[in-house]
Amino acid sequence: MPEPAPRAMTEQEAGAFIARLAESDPTPNTELNHSSPFELLVAVILSAQSTDTGVNKATAKLFRVADTPEALLDLGEDGIRHYIQSLGLYNSKAHNLLRTAATLVEKHGGEVPERREDLERLPGVGRKTANVILNTAFGHPTIAVDTHIFRVANRTGLAPGRNVTEVEGNLQAILPEAYKRCAHHWLILHGRYVCKARRPLCGQCPVYDLCLWPDKTNYAGSEAS
Repeated sequence: MPEPAPRAMTEQEAGAFIARLAESDPTPNTELNHSSPFELLVAVILSAQSTDTGVNKATAKLFRVADTPEALLDLGEDGIRHYIQSLGLYNSKAHNLLRTAATLVEKHGGEVPERREDLERLPGVGRKTANVILNTAFGHPTIAVDTHIFRVANRTGLAPGRNVTEVEGNLQAILPEAYKRCAHHWLILHGRYVCKARRPLCGQCPVYDLCLWPDKTNYAGSEAS
């Protein structure tokens, strides 16, 4: 059964909501371990249908032997597969990573491009991945809408939308400019650890009083699992 839908927040309500999340975590960042834009790109590609914890375990070994596009090419598809076989879709991910490394070397001098158009031409990179790279590696105020952010935006009334594209556009339209740089991180962490899919921890929620979800009172006594 679908969750009860709240009304959409006003700009003032949305501003107060994101400001409260900002207070609780002033300097948020991705939980994917990386030390360069290239490592971040690899990690985000690997994160599809995989947990950040699982990706970090795989990349801890992979990056010791291949932390540049050139080194990844030298490793080859079978070599890449060896290091990421614990992850879902590892065959297609290995294939995409090798093609991406080749494209970076051939067309971008081995560097991760900063333009969205160039990023989205890389194998295995869609709009969400491009948004993560633009935001986390280059500081752009982009918002990558994953399942957590999609849920939080719709459940709370922050920026309801029928699909991820609508939610991204609504978030960009309603959030104050000063908060857009870190909004992706605040919302994904809130959805991952507090506003969970099956059992949201409403009793521990820092924005409980600002959330418009009609069903939140049923979870107000939730405790951490």
